[in-house]
Amino acid sequence: MTRSVYVTGIDRGDGRQVVELGVMELLTRQVDRVGVFRPLVHDGPDRLFELLRARYRLSQDPATVYGMDYHEASALQAEQGADELVSTLVDRFHLVARDYDVVLVLGTDYADTQFPDELSLNARLANEFGASVIPVVGGRGQTAESVLAETRNAYRAYDGLGCDVLAMVTNRVAREDRDLIAERLTGRLPVPCYVVPDEPALAAPTVSQISHALGARVVLGDDSGLARDALDFVFGGAMLPTFLAALTPGCLVVTPGDRADLVVGAFAAHSAGTPPIAGVLLTLDEVPGEEILTLAARLAPGTPVLSVSGNSFPTAAELFGLEGKLNAATPRKAETALGLFERYADTGDLLKRVSAPSSDRVTPMMFEHKLLEQARSDLRRVVLPEGTEPRVLHAAEVLLRRGVCDLTLLGPVDQIRKKAADLGIDLGDCRLIDPATSELRDGFAEKYAALRAHKGVTAELAYDVVSDVNYFGTLMVEEGLADGMVSGSVHSTAATIRPGFEIIKTKPGSPSSGGASIVSSVFFMCLADKVLVYGDCAVNPDPNAEQLADIAIQSAATAEQFGVEPRIAMLSYSTGTSGSGADVDKVREATELVRLRRPDLKIEGPIQYDAAVEPSVAATKLPQSEVAGQASVLIFPDLNTGNNTYKAVQRSAGAIAVGPVLQGLRKPVNDLSRGALVQDIVNTVAITAIQAQTSHEKAPRL
Repeated sequence: MTRSVYVTGIDRGDGRQVVELGVMELLTRQVDRVGVFRPLVHDGPDRLFELLRARYRLSQDPATVYGMDYHEASALQAEQGADELVSTLVDRFHLVARDYDVVLVLGTDYADTQFPDELSLNARLANEFGASVIPVVGGRGQTAESVLAETRNAYRAYDGLGCDVLAMVTNRVAREDRDLIAERLTGRLPVPCYVVPDEPALAAPTVSQISHALGARVVLGDDSGLARDALDFVFGGAMLPTFLAALTPGCLVVTPGDRADLVVGAFAAHSAGTPPIAGVLLTLDEVPGEEILTLAARLAPGTPVLSVSGNSFPTAAELFGLEGKLNAATPRKAETALGLFERYADTGDLLKRVSAPSSDRVTPMMFEHKLLEQARSDLRRVVLPEGTEPRVLHAAEVLLRRGVCDLTLLGPVDQIRKKAADLGIDLGDCRLIDPATSELRDGFAEKYAALRAHKGVTAELAYDVVSDVNYFGTLMVEEGLADGMVSGSVHSTAATIRPGFEIIKTKPGSPSSGGASIVSSVFFMCLADKVLVYGDCAVNPDPNAEQLADIAIQSAATAEQFGVEPRIAMLSYSTGTSGSGADVDKVREATELVRLRRPDLKIEGPIQYDAAVEPSVAATKLPQSEVAGQASVLIFPDLNTGNNTYKAVQRSAGAIAVGPVLQGLRKPVNDLSRGALVQDIVNTVAITAIQAQTSHEKAPRL
C-alpha cells in the first residue's frame, strides 16, 4: 500500500515550503518513485511543484498533481456538500497513489480561501488519504510563550481529529528563542517537535523577483547577479561618505537615477568587498550615462542595475511588502532551506517514522542523497585549492548551505572574495588562505624539504614549491589542518595527485590488513537502477597480478564504505577456464591472490563483462557462481580497457560517473575532471569527507 505524508499548517505565513522540500528530500533518499499531490490549488503557476519537478527530476504529469482549484472546490461544496468535495479529492488522490511508492501531499495554504474550517478539511483529507500528518506552526513575530501554546494546540487539534501525527514542526521562530522553545517542547508531546529558526536569506527576495514585481528594466547584470538575495535595502540620498558607511552586506541600493556618484561608489565598494551588494535600483526613470555604466560594469561584472519610473517613496512601499519565494528559479534558496531543515530536524528519526517502503533500486539521485547524508553525519574539513574558480565557489556555497562539511579555499584572498561577490555567493564560515602569504608557508617548506631531501630538494626550493596551491593543500591534509583535498577542475590530474604521492604516500601494511602497495582509483557508475564500482580507470596503465589484486581489495573496501555490497568481478576477455594467454593468466593469478589474502570477499575471475552483470548470461557460463550476473565491483585488467569502458557506459547508457575516487593513500586526496560540473564537485567533496571519517582524528573546526 502506498504510504503518504501530508504536510499542512494552521494558518498562512508558516513558511512550510521549507518542510515540504525537506520531506521530499527524505522520501527521495528512500524510494525511487515519489508522487506529489496538492488537493487544492490557486490559479497561476505552482512555484513549489515546479521546484520539486526540476530538482528531483519528477516525471509525473502536472495535470495529475492537483485535485481542483479553490473556486471549483468552493462551488462543489456549496452545491453538493463537504462529503462530495472530499470524495472527489480522494478519487483524484488515488489516481496518483496507484502509480507511486509514496506520495507527498501539500496541504492547503489558508490564503484567500472560502472554507470556514480549513484545518478540519486538511485533517479529514489526510485521514481519507491514509496519510500521516506533519503540522507546521509559524512562529514569526511571536513570543516564545505564544509559539509554545500554538504548537501544543495544533497537535491537539490534528490528534483530536483522528490524524496520525508523525511530528510537529515549529518554523520561523526568532533565533534568540529557538533553543528555549525546543527545550520546553521536548517531551511535552508524544511526537517529536522540531524547532526551526527564521532565516533572513529565505525571506529575502532575489533581485530577479524584485525586478519582476516592480516591472523594472534591467540595465546591467547577468543571471547570476539577478539571482542574488536582497538582504537589506539602503536608500541613497546622502553625500557619498555617509552613503558608503550605510551600506550593508547583500543590500539593494535604491537611489534616484541621477546620482551617478552613489552608483559608482556602490560598485566600487562591491568590487573591494566592503561590502558586497546585491545590486542597484534606480528610480525616477533616470539612468546614468554610458560612461558611468561602463565603469560600473568593469568594477563589478554581473552586478545588476534596475530602473523603475516611480520615485523612492512608492518604490520603498512595494519593496518592503516583498518576500522571497522558493521556486525553480531560486536553487540557492532551496539549498539554504534544505540545510536549515536538515540541521534542526532529526531527519534520520523522521525517515524511520515515515516508514516508506525501501526500494531495491538505487538511482543516481538516491546515491547522491546518501553521500551528502553520510558526510553530514560526522563533519570533516576539506581543502579546495582552486578557490577562484567559479564552479568551485558555487559548489562551496552548496556544501556550506547544506552543512555537508567545513571548507578551506586556497588562493589570493582578495581575489576569492571579489569573485564570490561578483557571483553573489555567500561563503559564510569558509576559511580563506593565500599560500603565498600564509604564516604556514615556512613550516610547510621545512616539512617538504625534509620529506624530499633524498631527491635533492633544498629549503629554498621547497619554499617555492609549497606556494603552489596543490602542494599547500596536500600539506594541510598531512599536517592535520584539513581532513582531505579535492582539486583538478583547472589543474591536470598529475598536478593534483603528484603532491599526494610525494607527501601523504600509501597506507602502510599489507593489503589484507588494509594497507596498500599502490594508489588506484574507482568510478561510481550510477545507472538507472543500481550503482556499480569500476576500478582502475584513471591511474595505473598496466598493473601486474600483484597490483591488480591490491586494486580489487581496495575497490571492495571503497564500495563497502559507500553502501555497495562488494561482489568482485575480475574482468577479462575470457570466462572461467575457457581461455589462456598472458592477459588471462594475469587476471587468474590476481583472483587467486585476492582469495588468499581476503577469503571473506566474494570474487570471480577471469570473467567477461556480460557474464559479470547479466544473470541470463551468467546462468549459462558460470551457473554456480555467487558473483556472476550480480557483480557490483568490476576490476579491469588495464587502464586502456577501464577508461574506455567507463566512458562508453557513461555516454551510451546515460550513466552518471562519480569519480575518479582515489584509494590507497593514507589520507584522502581526490581529482576532478577539468569539465566537472558543480554537482560533480559537490559529490566528490562529499566522498572525500566520507573517506576522511575513517580517521579517528579530524582537523579542527575554526
